[in-house]
Amino acid sequence: MSDTTPKKIALPPIITVKKFGEVLNLSISVIITELMKNGILATINEKIDFETASIIAQDLGFEVSEEVVEASDTMTLEKLNDLLRKEKAAGENLKGRPPIVTILGHVDHGKTTLLDTIRKTSVAAGESGGITQHITAYQVKKKGQIITFVDTPGHEAFSAMRERGVSLADIAVLVVAADDGVRPQTKEVIEYLLAKKIPTVVAINKIDKPEANIQRVKQELADHGIVLEEWGGQVLSSKISAKKNIGIDDLLDNILLVAEVEDFQADYARDPLGVVLESHLDPQKGPVATILVKTGVLKEGQDIVAGTTYGRVRRIENFKGQRVTEAGPSSPISLIGLNSAPNSNDILQVATDKANARNRALIGKFNQTGNQEAQNTRTVMKTIVDEKVKRLNIILKSDVQGSLEAILQILGEIKSDEVAIDYIEMGVSNITESDVRLAGNTHAIVYGFNVEATTVAKRMAENAKVEIKNFRVIYELVDDIKSKLVAMLPPIVERTDFGKMQVLAIFKTGRGDMIVGGKILTGKMVNGTLLEVMRGENVIGKGTLKNLQENKVDVDEVTKQKECGVTFLGETKIKVDDTLLCYREEIKKRTL
Repeated sequence: MSDTTPKKIALPPIITVKKFGEVLNLSISVIITELMKNGILATINEKIDFETASIIAQDLGFEVSEEVVEASDTMTLEKLNDLLRKEKAAGENLKGRPPIVTILGHVDHGKTTLLDTIRKTSVAAGESGGITQHITAYQVKKKGQIITFVDTPGHEAFSAMRERGVSLADIAVLVVAADDGVRPQTKEVIEYLLAKKIPTVVAINKIDKPEANIQRVKQELADHGIVLEEWGGQVLSSKISAKKNIGIDDLLDNILLVAEVEDFQADYARDPLGVVLESHLDPQKGPVATILVKTGVLKEGQDIVAGTTYGRVRRIENFKGQRVTEAGPSSPISLIGLNSAPNSNDILQVATDKANARNRALIGKFNQTGNQEAQNTRTVMKTIVDEKVKRLNIILKSDVQGSLEAILQILGEIKSDEVAIDYIEMGVSNITESDVRLAGNTHAIVYGFNVEATTVAKRMAENAKVEIKNFRVIYELVDDIKSKLVAMLPPIVERTDFGKMQVLAIFKTGRGDMIVGGKILTGKMVNGTLLEVMRGENVIGKGTLKNLQENKVDVDEVTKQKECGVTFLGETKIKVDDTLLCYREEIKKRTL
């Protein structure tokens, strides 16, 4: 390389340390040394982003440009929905597909019970059970027709997952309890359904209860824009008792009736497109993704990409856990063959070959917005220097992607200008030796949710004094992180001033204590409090009021204009005419 003319190089959005060295034609030891100088720990096979690589290359005398990557290759949920609309409008190769249904409603109005009842009564024995822990997707058969149900968690922690479930649905079942009526969460759901114009069937639940008032429910629904068919509107309704299995057949009939009117169709001749509902890392099977196929037919052996992951379809299982060779539109399936667990909401699509799949996954890594895991990839660990903000380094491992998403959502609501969380690494897997090693290097705490640490990892953690904390309840994990952040906050010290005393006499001067007498100028002197010694306008020392006497009798306090004797504990030497300020300080814990 010339001393005067920098060599020009083009770097991709992400590059391994090994490949980076090859591009620069420099030894790996030189590259790793330069990375360490910039506060970055990375091994030969780990990846660094363009920004990092560019800084290192420029420091070494190169002129850097970025390889152009077309963002148009990245499929998003918005692009998928737009494509499906165009597909239906085109009308080519279209055939009917099962409706996709989600069930919504206020907490305790019976959503979960209804889903369980539908599953038990409409799915043949031995066929029940969702295919993931957090978003269950399954199919039922009614009058020879299939209905796909996508269930989402009801807890507020999973709001992002719940909204995703609604956005994927063709039909929404709005559950309203007959004894409780339209509640705040019901109103939010109604607003969303009306805004998105999602076909809706109302299930008035708990009709078996003595306090049930169906007419009130219908009136409240009408007041909020849901006018039922019997009131002259367009919305079908069913009166049910999920607990006692009353009206379930009528509800399924209404769902099929709406599906017939809407005429849901898809192109069975095209390459498949699907949405990742959930993913996890299975110890035997490896990365497992729960996919809802939206259009096309997914087949074994196809090269695929989903967000930042890629691979080949090695095995497809239907919601019953049975192996199938292909899956058509509206099918919920488990897929094995991706190189890692994809993110929820990633779009699964087919690539022409394995290399193309890998390249498209790479594009996705840098073009998908909001991909927290990609932003915090463990391969780039930058040293963050910010004196104003104290940072808690954590490594976060979870059982499934949905749990990780929920934890990040809750932690993301913590707002502070003084403390922050640095996610050194996060992922869907058990806690391994590499996690412990990374935690030791970065002084991080390893948090696990519904996962285990390997035996070797536990032993390494003990030797390296790395803290591993496992939780089964999300809010317990979040509370633990919050408590550590709170402990990092400087405490609030509240001071209460009581009064001032002018020193008139010195009775005793000892080592570390004095006895003085004086007159209260303002307020009062209180025994057991703190004292400031003022000489003129300046504070010259501090101490403690050990004992307080009035007329040589021990008292708790002495008020204005009275004289008293004070035992002062402190190193300051008090003189006549000094002023003693009496005050108390209370240290209050901070909150987030």
